[in-house]
Amino acid sequence: MLKLHTYFRSSAAYRVRIALNLKGLQYEAIPVHLVRDGGQHLSEAYRRINPAGALPSLVDRDVALSQSLAIIEYLDEAYPYPPLLPGDPVARARVRAIALDVACEIHPLNNMRVLKYLTSKLGVSEEDKNAWYRHWVETGLAAIEARLETSPLTGRFCHGEQPTLADCCLVPQVFNARRFACNLDHVPSVVRIDAECRTLPAFAAAAPENQPDAE
Repeated sequence: MLKLHTYFRSSAAYRVRIALNLKGLQYEAIPVHLVRDGGQHLSEAYRRINPAGALPSLVDRDVALSQSLAIIEYLDEAYPYPPLLPGDPVARARVRAIALDVACEIHPLNNMRVLKYLTSKLGVSEEDKNAWYRHWVETGLAAIEARLETSPLTGRFCHGEQPTLADCCLVPQVFNARRFACNLDHVPSVVRIDAECRTLPAFAAAAPENQPDAE
């Protein structure tokens, strides 16, 4: 069985949970708490699985994989149905671009270790830290909104009528945006697609509140 090292509120792990569910793949969820015990992801035992000490990690037989987008693309190649990337090269590039808008432009600036560094090392106040968070999320989602609202390729989901890698990334980011009280009034397409995705069992089952380690 596939084994996913996960944390209920990790948006990167959330992406992979969605992908696994969309493909109907059974997996064992192995909770790795990001705060308890000084951060279980930093333990020697976990670093033997993922030397970067980051979540998620997916173990398939004797192979350990890291980085959420790399994991999802691996799943798409190893377990190709239903596909999470379109067959057309241009369409694939568009889906990847939306996914990377989240994974490379928004998420790294708001990762827990970045926020912790801002407060513990640079002395940033809690209020200013939250303002930082909201600024980069709202700016990043605005860029995604521009991609979505101007393209005829946008459909029920980010790309067409079936969920793709882009939706796997977008929904966890919107979850985080709401958690930190970000303004979403300027991104109606993002909000619509998030709502559409969350009606699907695969997305609902992957939601943080439905995980065995939810607190």
